[in-house]
Amino acid sequence: MQALNVIGLMDHIDAVITVLGKSGVFHADEVSNFYTDTRGFTRLQTKNNYAEPLTNLKSALNQAKRDIPLTDVSDFNPTPEEMESFSETATAEIDALTDRRSVAQSRLETAQRQLQTAEHFVGFDEEVQKVLQMRFMQARFGRLPKDSMKKLEAYKDDDYIDFAVCTEDDTHYWGVYFAPKDEVEDIDRIFEGLYFESADLGSDRLPSETIEECQRELPDLERQVHEAQHSLDTYLDTNGDRIARYLSKLEEMYTYAGIRSKALQHNNSFIIVGWIPTENKLQLQRRLKKIKSVELDFSDAKGEMDKNPPVKLKNCFLAQPFEFYTYMYGVPKYNEIDPTFFVAITYTIIFGIMFADLGQGIILSIVGLLMWKLKKMPIGKILFPCGIASAVFGTVFGSVFGFEDALNPLFQMLGFKEKPIEVMDGGNTNIIIMSAIGLGVFLLIVAMFLNVYTSFRQKNYGRALFSTSGIAGIVFYVSLVAGLVCEIFLGIHVMTLPYILGLVVLPFLLIFFAEPLGDLVNGEKDWQPESWGGYIVENLFESIEVLLGYVTNTMSFLRVGAFVLVHAGMMLVVFVLAETVGGVGYWAIVVIGNALVMVLEALLVAIQVLRLEYYEMFSRFYSGEGRPFELVGIKN
Repeated sequence: MQALNVIGLMDHIDAVITVLGKSGVFHADEVSNFYTDTRGFTRLQTKNNYAEPLTNLKSALNQAKRDIPLTDVSDFNPTPEEMESFSETATAEIDALTDRRSVAQSRLETAQRQLQTAEHFVGFDEEVQKVLQMRFMQARFGRLPKDSMKKLEAYKDDDYIDFAVCTEDDTHYWGVYFAPKDEVEDIDRIFEGLYFESADLGSDRLPSETIEECQRELPDLERQVHEAQHSLDTYLDTNGDRIARYLSKLEEMYTYAGIRSKALQHNNSFIIVGWIPTENKLQLQRRLKKIKSVELDFSDAKGEMDKNPPVKLKNCFLAQPFEFYTYMYGVPKYNEIDPTFFVAITYTIIFGIMFADLGQGIILSIVGLLMWKLKKMPIGKILFPCGIASAVFGTVFGSVFGFEDALNPLFQMLGFKEKPIEVMDGGNTNIIIMSAIGLGVFLLIVAMFLNVYTSFRQKNYGRALFSTSGIAGIVFYVSLVAGLVCEIFLGIHVMTLPYILGLVVLPFLLIFFAEPLGDLVNGEKDWQPESWGGYIVENLFESIEVLLGYVTNTMSFLRVGAFVLVHAGMMLVVFVLAETVGGVGYWAIVVIGNALVMVLEALLVAIQVLRLEYYEMFSRFYSGEGRPFELVGIKN
């Protein structure tokens, strides 16, 4: 990134803002972030004057359910007054046509609703007529949920609380209840608590009369809705290009006003600051230099770290899909490494191991590709490589849609008697579990080395040397793991007193005193704690947490091996059920079982691998406290 400082006369500020906005590479920043003394400066604009006309026009188009794409308006330069006037006129005309359609649609829906309601009381004209003529009783026609009908038994001793059923549908009974006029409020309250919904039978008309009238009105109401929609479509089709140009210009000026709102004015001069990618420096510099009175000042972001430069991720096409996960956690600081490539490799491999099945992996890749191509879902681009990795590891494990022996002929052609790894063999269970832990140990060590690299890059030597993920932490963790493996599994005695004191105890003491030692090597004057006794007591408890952290982080990778076994176990259950059913049902159970396992396991594996990334690895080397590069530009 390059920090950009633009100074010029107020007469040329609009030209500068237009160049910066159209460049599509400018991130506007507050002048106060660059200059500590801004006395004598005033803000150019506190209100975006294009917000109201743009919002009104977009709202009208939204109500009209019409999507107007933005267009190139580089040769279209109406005045602010012209844009405001057009927005006001177009909004009023669109709203009038939309209101006409809404009124017609509302009348149509009311008639349709009355027709549907009256049909529930067909054949009861005589009874309805009598009810409507009652002088001392009031009737309430409507529907009652079937569950509430059972609750009426609680009121069986009350002669006035009853519901006469006329018809019924899947969820409700349709009918009527009666109440004396002096008790109608209490009875209405009871039925309201039973979720009774009153029905509009159409004033004092009989159901047959309502049906006849609605059937007579419906064609005319449908015609009115069609005509209103046709008028709206005709207006938008006729004026679509003009609306698109003004909408695009309003969007452009609204966006550029964001730059103006951050600019400051001093006498007859202005100042604008921001950031641009270094690769776009020369091109933007040439454009701005063409504007009179403009003075430019560029500086490398590495020398402006106190201003917290924004970050724009830049990865190869294989890693780009995984930027989605990086942004979810947080953008890296400018002097922090981008973990996206690390995530792309580790997430894909771990996912493939945990979801190892050749057939299901291929299906998952196809589903991921369709999710991206059809729905533009970012997770789809992630599932595609994960599905391929699943297919690769599924080939190694010899699993195809749960058929564990399907690839044996292939392995026999390669010189094997059968597939090299039999997951369901009890003798391989310990190997799978220990391999998962070994993978976890390796990835944790890599994460620690990444922390050391980042810390040196940020010139935080204390964290690089003495933190739990620094050099002291690496020596402590590697020495302890290597010693235990040699003693327990290899029968090699390495945990001697010099080994323990030099490679376990000493690194742990450096971690214990990491804070004062870190401040000391970082050149802090007040590196000593206020009370050594208090520091030691406090860190005794934190040391327990540190030790538990090493253990839990390592053991979390057990889930990798566990899911390998779970996948095989779930598919075994599917085939047991299929064999129990037999016949044609065998393949139906196999297909349905594969689909259920694939959906359920893909969801669980995606979540569990992401958890390993965030909590076990990211936490050791990555803060994610940077701010994203947000360019000023129009997005269609």
